[in-house]
Amino acid sequence: MRNLSRILIVFVFVGLQTSLLGAGIQRIVSLAPSLTMNIYYLGVQSKLVGCTSYCDIAKNDHKQIVANAVKVNLEKVVSLKPDLVVTTELTDPETINSLRKFGLKVEVFKGVKSFDDICVQFMRLGKLVGKEQKATEMINTSKQQVESLKKKVHAKGSRVFFQIGSDPLFTVLTNTYMNDFILFAGATNIFAELSRGTVTREAVLARDPDIIIVVSMGIAGQEEKKTWESYKQLKAVKKKQVFVIDSELACTPTPVSFVKTFETLVKLIDKL
Repeated sequence: MRNLSRILIVFVFVGLQTSLLGAGIQRIVSLAPSLTMNIYYLGVQSKLVGCTSYCDIAKNDHKQIVANAVKVNLEKVVSLKPDLVVTTELTDPETINSLRKFGLKVEVFKGVKSFDDICVQFMRLGKLVGKEQKATEMINTSKQQVESLKKKVHAKGSRVFFQIGSDPLFTVLTNTYMNDFILFAGATNIFAELSRGTVTREAVLARDPDIIIVVSMGIAGQEEKKTWESYKQLKAVKKKQVFVIDSELACTPTPVSFVKTFETLVKLIDKL
């Protein structure tokens, strides 16, 4: 009985520590669009004081721009006096070290390779900002939605080409979270064996996929769709299974955007 009481005390203490840690975070700078989006999903956007020029949701909310795709304005970040800076491995290590030398708390998130990784990352951020319970609830909901969608999709056994770049032509690889869209649909990636994403149009034609999914890439996405549809011999074209999906959703690794993207794909396939 004493051991049980000690365990309960430890759990309460750890939970209190996590809560206090999150409560102490009042000013956040995000150097990655996906992390910025997750901050909004967790409901702590009022604490966000700085973001990148690619964080559209925060820009529209008039947050301070402190970085672009390649460079972080250290002076500007420091001037905002953040309690927490969140970023990914894409940020230059020297920049991260410089921020830490200024005494800032910097949390670096690794690149995600699966839907499970996305959920783990979301939970970590939730704990950092004192929203562990909300993160848990959102992850559970997202996982339930994914499982429900898996049962509805009609792509089982299909061979898929998932295109995420046009110049050069680039395919989704198996060690990325976007490949989970294919796997969860019960389908197969036609370039599953590749370790590098650059492919040729001839290689796609030779493998003759049943479904082609193109990430929007602005106008380029629609142009790619037209290009593929000009190859009348392709199975995907014959079956009218060439689709374009929104890059902002598909390429943003958050639990919510993952579910929305997968739901969009299921609906597109279900129309066939």
